[in-house]
Amino acid sequence: MKKSENILLLGLGGLGFYLTKRLSQEGHQVTVIEKDPVLIERGQRELDARLVQGDATDFRCWQKASATDNDYVICVTNDDAVNLVAAMLAKQFNIEYKIVRNSTIDLWSGDAVLHQEHLGIDQLIRPEELAAQEVVRLCKMRAGNVIVDVGDGQLQVIAIHVQRQSAFAHILVSDLAKKYDRFPFQIVCVTRDIETIVPYGSFKLEPGDHLFDLINKENVKYLLEYIDYDDRHKRNVLIVGGGLVGSRVAELLQEEYNVRLIENHEDKAENLSFKLRNTTVLLGDGADKETLMTAGLLKMDTIVASTTDNDTNILVTVLAKHLIKTHRPEFADHERTIALIKREEYAMLAAALGTDFAVNDKTLAANEVMRYLRRGHVLSVQHLHGCDAEVVELLADEGSQITKQKLSDFRGFDGDFLIGAIRRGEQWVIASGNMQIHAGERVISVCADNSLGDLQRLFIK
Repeated sequence: MKKSENILLLGLGGLGFYLTKRLSQEGHQVTVIEKDPVLIERGQRELDARLVQGDATDFRCWQKASATDNDYVICVTNDDAVNLVAAMLAKQFNIEYKIVRNSTIDLWSGDAVLHQEHLGIDQLIRPEELAAQEVVRLCKMRAGNVIVDVGDGQLQVIAIHVQRQSAFAHILVSDLAKKYDRFPFQIVCVTRDIETIVPYGSFKLEPGDHLFDLINKENVKYLLEYIDYDDRHKRNVLIVGGGLVGSRVAELLQEEYNVRLIENHEDKAENLSFKLRNTTVLLGDGADKETLMTAGLLKMDTIVASTTDNDTNILVTVLAKHLIKTHRPEFADHERTIALIKREEYAMLAAALGTDFAVNDKTLAANEVMRYLRRGHVLSVQHLHGCDAEVVELLADEGSQITKQKLSDFRGFDGDFLIGAIRRGEQWVIASGNMQIHAGERVISVCADNSLGDLQRLFIK
């Protein structure tokens, strides 16, 4: 994607609103078509975009939006059929790239009648599938988990949970790096409650933090020895809510984990019991104390609340935490709760009440769209699952700003991004403050989701 492109976006719901704001922040010219006057009015107050009120499938509305002037169309209304029709309509206006949100119409399975290629769709976005995959990764995430492989497989990002007695607790990032320079690693990201932090040297680690460490593959064993890594697998998962996300999570986990799923609709529970052969499906209200206890809550390592209601999901995780602390306090620090949250503002509430992870399908879908749009500027982009950050590989241009000073002197490193590793010759070297990036070098960086545009500009002449 060039530094600035013209984008036609259809639908100003949660995903559309969030995408419009992020695209505008990165300097792109966005035109939005939305038929709801209330959403249009909100967009006029809060968005830097051209807004056109009308139907996303109305030819005249597209003309009014000057559709032929756009390079991309992003179809993210809440109606899958409308999004598909709009993608086909885009052909009439010679829009080159088409990104489509879809949840219910099968365009991806091997026996589907139609596939995205038949419809000329360049990128298919499935929010519920992304949310399910994220929940699965969080279920599997424990100390020593490989989150991503980067740097031609020479580097890994691993997850570490800071316990109360951990050697990582109550220590500055800079002091940690000095103390353990025998096997260099870089703490590239920290999640604390719902906050994602790309840490600087003066950042102090605290118990309860989840760390993401970038390290050379051959040094992983030394780091795990240092943190006294326990390789016991946590294999008991309780899911509340058998909708698109909950049932998919069960499907993905049931071969490796002991999975129980609570569904309060009898017909749906019966159907799931046939579909999910290796999952125990229970009929009941997952927000009820007795139902949770009967389902074996106290034996569970992870509780996933994936109903369609934000309030219910938060209530389930809070209740589960309370019951575990009351009946098995010795395990209170080891179990985790995951809540599916449809509204961003609920994520803060969930964290304040004790939920370990809040998964927002809107944010995940938006990140997927942004990665597709950015593909021309960076060598690779991988989302760092479990937090709002990305691992990015970039190439430093001759004369770019990033090559003009040492990393320690670089004023842009204010916590929004950092340099994790630099490829020197045939090897990747964990970055330190006294290093300077040279033109033509490949670099691994980690940045907040909304900071990639700023990071790219440092590497481009």
